[in-house]
Amino acid sequence: MKRILFCSFILFGSSGAMAADVSNSPPPVSEGSFTWSGAYIGVQGGGGWASGEFSGFGINGSEDANGGTLGGFAGYNHQFDNHLVFGIEGDLEYNWNEQQVFGADFGTDWAGSVRGRIGYAFDQALVYAAAGWATTRGYVEVPGLGKDEKAFNGYTVGAGLDYVFSNQIFGRVDYRYNDYGDKDLQGINVDVDQHAVKIGLGVKF
Repeated sequence: MKRILFCSFILFGSSGAMAADVSNSPPPVSEGSFTWSGAYIGVQGGGGWASGEFSGFGINGSEDANGGTLGGFAGYNHQFDNHLVFGIEGDLEYNWNEQQVFGADFGTDWAGSVRGRIGYAFDQALVYAAAGWATTRGYVEVPGLGKDEKAFNGYTVGAGLDYVFSNQIFGRVDYRYNDYGDKDLQGINVDVDQHAVKIGLGVKF
């Protein structure tokens, strides 16, 4: 009898602990229960491959300025008919991509965009395309002449995949092409574009 009571006590305690673990774990996303409608925020980082074309003072050439990116994003989605999703999103990030060009330092630092998005939802997965306005601060620093920096403005197009892990947390893979247009820096015309690949983690409200 003592052995039976002892074994029963152990089984009861184990089942109670398992029940507590289940109740404390985040609820899984059930099939067809998730909607992408609502506001969200997140962080993202990755790599950017920028290219600058330079002309002026008898100089004509191009140079790449590649490096990492890190920043955040926020947006709002509305889902129609269980599958079609429209949204708007803004982001702000920092680029580490300085490169020497003809003895001067060229690069971009702060960048941001506002994009419209259209996507198709496969319940927990959202495949989307996006396009909109993009800006970055580009600079050329020449020894003895100082640093000249200006805001470049252009457009961005891209596509990506969002995947939800719970009713609030989602991950992201995003590709975009940014054409920032051209500006005159230190008397030289500089035309900047960039390819970027990013991964992110977001929270939906």
